[in-house]
Amino acid sequence: MATPNYKEYDRMEKISVRKLNHANLHIQCESGTAQELREFFSFYVPGYRFMPAYKNRVWDGKIRLFDINSGELPAGLFYHLNKFSESRGYIIESEKTQYGMPHQNAVVNPQQLADHIQRLGLPFQLRPYQLHGVEEGLKRKRAILISPTGSGKSLIIYVLITYWLYLLTDGLKYPKGGRVLVIVPTTGLVEQMYGDFKSYGQNERGMHRIYSGKDKKFDAAICISTWQSIYKLPRDWFQQFGMVIGDECHGFKSKSLMNIMNKATEAAYRFGTTGTLDGTQTHELVLQGLFGPIHRVTSTKQLQDNDTLARLEIKRIILNYAEKIREEFGKRTYQDEIDYIVSHVGRNKFIRNLAVDQKGNTLVLFNYVEKHGKPLFDLIEQKVNEDRKVFFVSGETDTADREAIRGIVEKQKNAIIVASLGTFSTGINIKNLHNIIFASPSKSQIRVLQSIGRGLRKSEDGKATTLYDITDNLGWKARKNFALQHSGERLKIYEKEKFNHKTYKVDLK
Repeated sequence: MATPNYKEYDRMEKISVRKLNHANLHIQCESGTAQELREFFSFYVPGYRFMPAYKNRVWDGKIRLFDINSGELPAGLFYHLNKFSESRGYIIESEKTQYGMPHQNAVVNPQQLADHIQRLGLPFQLRPYQLHGVEEGLKRKRAILISPTGSGKSLIIYVLITYWLYLLTDGLKYPKGGRVLVIVPTTGLVEQMYGDFKSYGQNERGMHRIYSGKDKKFDAAICISTWQSIYKLPRDWFQQFGMVIGDECHGFKSKSLMNIMNKATEAAYRFGTTGTLDGTQTHELVLQGLFGPIHRVTSTKQLQDNDTLARLEIKRIILNYAEKIREEFGKRTYQDEIDYIVSHVGRNKFIRNLAVDQKGNTLVLFNYVEKHGKPLFDLIEQKVNEDRKVFFVSGETDTADREAIRGIVEKQKNAIIVASLGTFSTGINIKNLHNIIFASPSKSQIRVLQSIGRGLRKSEDGKATTLYDITDNLGWKARKNFALQHSGERLKIYEKEKFNHKTYKVDLK
């Protein structure tokens, strides 16, 4: 946009922006402009029509990210505020506060960063995309870093943390706003992140873990915690952190997690890391408000092409139920359909035989513990040879047992893990996995891609990973059942990610 002259400038609509803290901006403008901003940052929540508050007419189904009464806007949305202003020919006047300018970036000295990485004495070199992710993060101060499972997100996080601590404190003191908070969704991921940092060379005394009632007071520079363990803590507790990292940040749309980010007002550096987002505008803008703009570090396809991740072969298996069953099935509710599918004897025996026939370590993923996961486990365990190990993992399996199972499987060559999607789709990495079976219908982009990521770490034998995507055809003529529709959604994901896939049809007996 051309620079306006003085007279034009005086006539142009102006939006005054100042930084309240590192979490929020304050917007001052004419009432009409404020209404425009309110509308610009308002979005319908996916599926709002089915929510009780909407049905009871106490909510219109929208999330409003700009508070017209207080004038507050999440600081991570400054980029979108700029886009709003440019599209309307408005002028943004930024006011400097003790927290700096809203758009202020950091200067990153490449040589200084390179020297720091060398001092760390890492057991391996950073890959170019990892180094680029670190540089972009430090420069922006806030960002959502998208990098698929197996790309080494924990190493990116570690270098971000240690470099910032080095610049701030030279590793000696941790003043107010000088510690780092790493938030993860599960206790298993607390231990996994702690173990990763330790393997990179981090002193144990420099880290503190919080979960399951562990002490909230600590002297270490780095705190790794589940969000459930800290979200009720007072605002003062969060003032000690100058950097906050939300791992698996696609889950930060809940009110509790958003409150955590808003309490950490001294955290100038804010990073969300994830393998994928769900693709909805509402979700992405909520997360950008908390962490900042999206930066894609690398993609699964790029990592496969450069031989960092295992090759993936997807076999879509469509189970055709008997014609009479499909005709009589009718238009049932989603839950009725799921109950029928997961209890179908022939279907479960097919999955059992498929799992048992595979060579290499095999992960069978299910949604429902009691009515599907446990029956599948029993069927598989009864069928396998005595020398073949079969494990069951669900939310009921404690962290220590999950880690023990993971360690055992990584040493095995022919084990079977029957695991819940909620447990194994996020964060649990197995280095020696050859096959994945989707035993339950799912259309969630996040769950699908995260689950696929479990099997993309290169195994010792260098074999490709095979994904068996099972779907159920209970449709009749033009009517498609829910599972068939969800399969279509997963197919869109595979094509978008450029995964190799083939479709097979099997008549279910």
